[in-house]
Amino acid sequence: MRRIGILTGGGDCPGLNAVIRGVTEKAYANGVEVYGLYGGWKGAIEGNGKLLTLDDVDGIQTIGGTILESSRTNVMKVERGPERVKETMEKLGLEGIVAIGGDDTLGVANKLTKMGMNMIGVPKTIDNDLSSTDYTFGFDTASNICMEAIDRLHTTAKSHARCVIVEIMGRHTGWIAIQAGLAGDAHISLIPEFPMSVDQICGILEKRKATGKRYHIIAVAEGFEIDGAEDDDLGVDAFGNKLLLNKEIGKTLAEIIEKKTGIETRSVILGHLQRGGAPSSFDRVLGLRLGIKAGELAVNKQYGNMVALSSTEIIVTDLEKAVTERKEVPKSLYECSQLLYKKYE
Repeated sequence: MRRIGILTGGGDCPGLNAVIRGVTEKAYANGVEVYGLYGGWKGAIEGNGKLLTLDDVDGIQTIGGTILESSRTNVMKVERGPERVKETMEKLGLEGIVAIGGDDTLGVANKLTKMGMNMIGVPKTIDNDLSSTDYTFGFDTASNICMEAIDRLHTTAKSHARCVIVEIMGRHTGWIAIQAGLAGDAHISLIPEFPMSVDQICGILEKRKATGKRYHIIAVAEGFEIDGAEDDDLGVDAFGNKLLLNKEIGKTLAEIIEKKTGIETRSVILGHLQRGGAPSSFDRVLGLRLGIKAGELAVNKQYGNMVALSSTEIIVTDLEKAVTERKEVPKSLYECSQLLYKKYE
């Protein structure tokens, strides 16, 4: 019986289990076994995992996280990494691997493809910044969680006539911050793609206050750069991404705003709350559909590709393009947010 592997790499994300179920159901329906590799590429290197059954995946699309666990292991940084993945595939009888992850995880899959190994990519990132797909699963859930947090912060900020900074995930792009900011009525949304100076931010807040607005909510993506602020060098992760965990941009910005304007300011870091818990209806269905399509590719031995959402259809697209181009928030969407505070500039 033919057999494929499946793994989930990078940060956990609502909808991962839906993809795992979709791949497994489609594969077994066509006589192909699915072997789950534990801990992302780490499992592929060490050969650690188990043969998945249909009972293992029954109903898991309703559950957050990933039953296969995850890690940020970079095969290319491990001694004999690619060779060990190939050895694992041969030992376990895997003709190919379905890799579910973001640009780092899929970047490894793309490199292994070029080395002659059979890979299929499924795009995953709550940041929604992978090219070649309209949306990535997990983004909708995270955006809704952030929106609900902003909704709740309105009442406490208003009660104390404060400014509240809501720090939201988004290392390179501001998709969640702009989506949640618009939906939750944040008064300013700050994202990496469109810089705004501290003076501009403070000017908007001061004019809002002068016109009778007694409280303010600011949504800020963690990757937003504050002009003039010190940027501590915290190093990089296994894939060369700059570490932001302790940067606390929300706290830094809150301190600057309070000092410059005199407006009492607090910050809230939503952190891992954004990617925890059960996925939304949209993400459950999207994950299942992407998984089923990835399973179909494996059944038909169409390796070296990635599945993606285009409009309302699940399509097959080029894996390399997806990992070499970042999808940023377009100016048209940012301008929707900008319009809401332009009158205060």
